Amino acid sequence: MTVQIERPAPHVAELVMNRPDALNALSTEQARRLSAALAELAADDQVGVVILSSALDRAYCVGADLKERAGFGDDDLRAQRTVFIEAFGAVLAVDVPMIAAVDGYALGGGCELALGCDLIVASESAQFALPEVGLGLIPGGGGTQLLPRRIGLNRAADLILTGRTVAADEALRIGLVDRVVPAGSAGSSARRLAEEIAAKSPVSLRAAKRAIRQGLDVDLASGLRIEDAAWRQAAFSADRIEGVAAFVEHRAPRWPSWGGADRTTEAHRD
Repeated sequence: MTVQIERPAPHVAELVMNRPDALNALSTEQARRLSAALAELAADDQVGVVILSSALDRAYCVGADLKERAGFGDDDLRAQRTVFIEAFGAVLAVDVPMIAAVDGYALGGGCELALGCDLIVASESAQFALPEVGLGLIPGGGGTQLLPRRIGLNRAADLILTGRTVAADEALRIGLVDRVVPAGSAGSSARRLAEEIAAKSPVSLRAAKRAIRQGLDVDLASGLRIEDAAWRQAAFSADRIEGVAAFVEHRAPRWPSWGGADRTTEAHRD
């Protein structure tokens, strides 16, 4: 399988791209498989964190499969565009924290898959680029929107308009990635980080991610209203009651929401 779902730890799912003959290039079929796998994970209420990784040391994903596209007419490209929009949208639709574990090349659509995640863990061998302008295209998997939100307008323009490659150390310096780890260890480092995050309240993780994402492009007053709604969802949940009890009793919490649908308090229902 060129896309595999693994379960390395409780409440942690890892979506592994494994198309070695093409360095995980995104063919139409590969994009469909990513969409299906992401939809499966998004619907799983026992998943608290998703890792998007590669089975290859040399590459995370080198972007669109240009060999496939070489034989495309305009209608073929339009049809593939719909599939690609669904695949990149599926990354953004996952409502739990997502971590990209990047070893090797993350080019074009591969870089955009990482940008769609909440955190990017990159190994020292990682290289990032959005080279589309050199191919008569522009980034189309969210790169022109996600990159400026991550690193700022001018730095994003530099990378998009030149198409130049950024090594891991520069990527960390400009905020393109969040952590740099030794070569070959992006996956293991991401799994440790995922376990740390998955130990937190699943209600709170979803609420925090929603507040961060939805509040990004609104004015401060609107953002604070979004935060308040997310806070109320967490505060009036059974997870909050358990979290406070666990703190007082000096023990690890046993989150009620992992048992199924979250049980809100009577105060919240009123």
